[in-house]
Amino acid sequence: MALQIYNTLTGKKEEFVPLEPGRIRMYVCGITVYDLCHIGHARSAIVFDVIYRFLLSLGYKIDYVRNFTDVDDKIIRRAAAEGTDYRTIADRYIRAFHEDMDRLGLLRPTLEPLATEHIPEMIEIVSRLIEKGVAYKAGTDVYFSVDGFSGYGKLSGRDTEELIAGARVEVDENKLNPLDFVLWKGSKPGEPAWESPWGSGRPGWHIECSAMVTRYLGLTIDLHGGGKDLVFPHHENEIAQSEMAFDAPFVRYWVHNGFVNINNEKMSKSLGNFITIRDVLRNVHPESLRLFVISKHYRSPVDFSDETVAEAERGLERLYGTLEVVQQKAAKADGVEYPDDVLKKEDPELYEKAESLAALFAEALCNDFNTAQAIGYIFTLQRNLQRFLDKFDRKNIKGPAAQLAAKAAESLTRHCRAMGLLMLEPQVFVDQQRKLKLKTTGLSEKELEHLIALRHKARQGKNFAEADRIRRELEEKHVYLEDSPEGTKWRVSF
Repeated sequence: MALQIYNTLTGKKEEFVPLEPGRIRMYVCGITVYDLCHIGHARSAIVFDVIYRFLLSLGYKIDYVRNFTDVDDKIIRRAAAEGTDYRTIADRYIRAFHEDMDRLGLLRPTLEPLATEHIPEMIEIVSRLIEKGVAYKAGTDVYFSVDGFSGYGKLSGRDTEELIAGARVEVDENKLNPLDFVLWKGSKPGEPAWESPWGSGRPGWHIECSAMVTRYLGLTIDLHGGGKDLVFPHHENEIAQSEMAFDAPFVRYWVHNGFVNINNEKMSKSLGNFITIRDVLRNVHPESLRLFVISKHYRSPVDFSDETVAEAERGLERLYGTLEVVQQKAAKADGVEYPDDVLKKEDPELYEKAESLAALFAEALCNDFNTAQAIGYIFTLQRNLQRFLDKFDRKNIKGPAAQLAAKAAESLTRHCRAMGLLMLEPQVFVDQQRKLKLKTTGLSEKELEHLIALRHKARQGKNFAEADRIRRELEEKHVYLEDSPEGTKWRVSF
């Protein structure tokens, strides 16, 4: 089936056809490294990680570039506040970014270039634009003249008058037009600077992506991504400067993910609802955050709240729980390979769901990367598999029934892993999840084990009143005990 992508440039879904058969040139805007990443960054990173994984699964060779903006006003201000230099700040938060993204299970791009490593390429583009009469020097800065590019506004779908009236643009009396944007900034005392034909200075924000795209991917690329907030002015400006500099279409398919809201309000520092990835992962498993993100279509806004995240946690626990039961009850094969008609007789509906998941999953992701629909198909299979397992109560599953359960579990696992889910052994996840939830009770694992030992001692001494008191004390903290011949297990439930 053909891959359909919603193209921001045209405002509609289009069949994706790369410039070169079998190869995709893909660029996604990275972060400005002056602070820890927040959950908005997490959403964009996870969205494009899933897209990257899916395109790889289709057999494409992918040149995937995601940059770092490592010199910027915010970085310089942070360095000044801490009494250090911009390089120290940038390097610190590049390391922090990689730590966060590794915890979220992201695949690394082909390249992650730094803006400051591409100053010569930026200077070359600015020089081209000046030669063509669409850039001008004003004071110590160089600006791009949007009046020189007739296509300005084509990505955001607005004309220049609307953009001037409604957009937040840099105010500068040196500009010929309020929408003109800076290509090169003259240096100020104490700031990092590089030599250029227009004096000592540093690049503007927008020019860096054009330089890195053309350096590593060519004049025209297949896919360019980022958050919806980058449509204007950043991506609009990239198009203008790139197409004017090189007389070639810049990007064929533009892909933008939607915003993250916090309790139905837009996330922002001014509202005090700014949440870092590290804040979230103190109490939430990384795969739960992934599931939360991909349970919504990437272009839709997503609301982050305790309940929406808890819903994702419960869903992930169900997936892992079902796999754990399969491992426990259907792990012993009898060495016989049963034909499909025999498996189908065990449970026709489960067999059909397991068989059809691959086609349905591919259909959903080929429809503009509809992970929400794909997740729906995955949970349909999980519910059918769990219902099948429940029929056996505590008995081990053998013969064709065991083979059917294993077949369904394999399909479930394979398609979840295509989106970065179910990457752990079930018992490893269960242990990690219990420890995360225990943190929310105020109990340490050592304290809990001590209380369980005291209860065990009380039961051995037939002091059942004391044993019940300890149980009630733990239940008040949402810790529930389960006794079995193998010992006492605990779980946290709210």
